[in-house]
Amino acid sequence: MNATEARVRISAGGLKWQHFILASRSPRRRELLAGLAPGARIDVLPPPHADELGFEGLHTWPAIERRISTIALEKLDTVTELCRSHGMLQDAVVVAADTVIVVQDDAGLLRVLGQPPDTPDWRSVVAEWFTRYYAVRPHWALSDLYVRFPDGQRIERICRTEVEFRSDIASWLDWYLSTEESRGKAGGYAIQGVASVFLKQLRGSLSNVVGLPLESLLEILGSK
Repeated sequence: MNATEARVRISAGGLKWQHFILASRSPRRRELLAGLAPGARIDVLPPPHADELGFEGLHTWPAIERRISTIALEKLDTVTELCRSHGMLQDAVVVAADTVIVVQDDAGLLRVLGQPPDTPDWRSVVAEWFTRYYAVRPHWALSDLYVRFPDGQRIERICRTEVEFRSDIASWLDWYLSTEESRGKAGGYAIQGVASVFLKQLRGSLSNVVGLPLESLLEILGSK
């Protein structure tokens, strides 16, 4: 079934899946999933450890996409095994995702930005990201989404959204850092929050920038 057929099925009959297990600690992903499937049961079961592979030395789209796919699949498989051991897989759809911000430096190399460090210098790190990358050229939110159905089938989607910020962000940057919204956010900002004041243009899925590409998730759910 293609994406168009999946959308038709959803619009005609709604979501048939009523039990989801979200393999994520992100409250934003929980809110997006709850909005997509109102009334459904959503159990949040993040992987028991937060250690993940990094993106050091990866500067091309194929390499970065392979790594984020590995990370998302590891989340899915880890949580699936936890669910299996607790007898939670009978009717549940498991959803796992990973989102990063990809920027381009002055030499044209791609670089991946995760969350700011949980150290006292996090403000200076985020300030460098804004001034060195976001203010001078567009960047991308990249997500890898995995969905596992009760029959064991796994479906993956990779979603890329281009984000362009205003060039005159310097005058608001100190204020933005003072809100501390950057902490715990991929790339050091929350597009659904007050960071929206920096947004000039967005090409692609807004929910993908938040952390869960709903369009891709709907297509996957509608394909079954």
